[in-house]
Amino acid sequence: MGNKRKKACQELLRGVEARKHQLRVWVQQGDCNSASLAGSLAIVKNGKPFTDGEYVKRFMLDVANELFEDFRNKDQIINRIKEMPLSARTVHDRTIMMANQVEEIQLKDIDTATYYSLALDESTDVSHLCQFSVIPRYVTGNIVREESLAVLPMKGKARGEDLLRSFLDFAREKKLRLDNLISVCTDGAPSMLGKHKGFAALLRQHENRRILSYHCILHQEALCAQTCGKQFGEVMSVVFSVVNFIVSRASNHRQFKALLDEVGNNYPGLVLHSNVRWLSRGRVLSRFAACLKEIRTFLEMNNVKHPELTNNDWHRKFYYLVDMTGHLNQLNIKMQGTGNTILSLQQAVFAFERKLELFIADIGTGRLLHFETLKAFRDAFITSNPTQPFNIQQLVALTDNLLQSFKERFEEFRERSSLFKFITHPHECVVDEVDLSYIPGVSVRDFELEVVDLKASEIWVNKFKSLNEDLEKIARRQAELASKHKWTEMKTLQPVDQLIVKVWNELPVTYHTLQRASGGGAFVMSSYQGGSGS
Repeated sequence: MGNKRKKACQELLRGVEARKHQLRVWVQQGDCNSASLAGSLAIVKNGKPFTDGEYVKRFMLDVANELFEDFRNKDQIINRIKEMPLSARTVHDRTIMMANQVEEIQLKDIDTATYYSLALDESTDVSHLCQFSVIPRYVTGNIVREESLAVLPMKGKARGEDLLRSFLDFAREKKLRLDNLISVCTDGAPSMLGKHKGFAALLRQHENRRILSYHCILHQEALCAQTCGKQFGEVMSVVFSVVNFIVSRASNHRQFKALLDEVGNNYPGLVLHSNVRWLSRGRVLSRFAACLKEIRTFLEMNNVKHPELTNNDWHRKFYYLVDMTGHLNQLNIKMQGTGNTILSLQQAVFAFERKLELFIADIGTGRLLHFETLKAFRDAFITSNPTQPFNIQQLVALTDNLLQSFKERFEEFRERSSLFKFITHPHECVVDEVDLSYIPGVSVRDFELEVVDLKASEIWVNKFKSLNEDLEKIARRQAELASKHKWTEMKTLQPVDQLIVKVWNELPVTYHTLQRASGGGAFVMSSYQGGSGS
């Protein structure tokens, strides 16, 4: 027994000495370790393998040998680079260390945040491993954070109870607070949003309180867009068949490109469709329409028959689909990007519903002002076939089906519109219309009294009027940049959510309840960019 204790003490002492030695090495290396951390961070951020650390080091040595040729301390610089640890194991260890530090900061910020929301996504990777992604949205100071917190591997089944068990185990291990969680946004799978055994329902039972749950607004928009694909299956199948025939075969692709060059077509070729990237359908169709004449010529040269490409009824549906997917793509792009609030996303969807009503009238009257390619085809058809009718009334019913799909899917957002409007227009709030039951720690009595006080205060009413003026300027600038396709420059604009948070934080403590209520409404997670295929 004594020998065992002696051996255990000796092992502990050796461990202490090893850590002391490691600490002395770190202190002595100093700048080299900072450089190693910076190098490891660059490798990971660019998605490169850990083994690239050695390549980076050799690259730096080769460059330094030439770049600092006339420097007196050239040898010192090169020695510093040689001393910098960047082996695959070192990069791996540094990455784990930085990831742990980031996670620790995230958990601390979530713990101190008034409220937070979660976006949850269950998916399967290429190795058939089921993964459960957890992405929180919360506020630190005037900054809104929306960053990945964890990717939990799922073993066995991925039912609602399995997902909840995995999440609660993670929350207990990391001491993640759940009492300030106000909403979850999911991918809409039955295991997530099932009425009785879905993750959200089971989480509400576990916490014994109301927690809002939403199906990702971008997912729902894509599902609505798929209504067009289902109704025009015969159109899409022909397009995909032709595109695959041309693009998936190297020789065909080369010949088709040569044909485009020969006839002076400026497009480099066709675009393949991917179900993962929702916007690709619109791009495939628009490119197909632009190259349709050359496509028919190419198929004739190769004795490939697609009689639909000469069928007027098929063309009518095809050109309608080209225009409609173009409108849907514009909506999808408008809703993407960071810094959006649920209010702005909701308004974009509701505006599109109004546009669909306009499109129905546009088709019904035969003006086709919003369907340019369809109108061009109709005009050409009538010119060449003046005695044949061109019936487009079927397209009215199809557009109405799309409108009904939007209204059904986004009903849950419509029910909360009063609360979401309160975020930017508290001075216009109707207290009876704002549901505060799911926001913990908010007194309805204090909320109503503070709303009355705020409406009577000219200073704070003007504050929110100024906020809306600033939001209008940002929206106007976004529209200008979007029209010019300057997406990179759009990222430099001030995020809308941060502007809103800053204004609410400037209110005095006498409006504490309103501040809490605004946090509960403003930072409901309504989408996550992992699902936004662009």
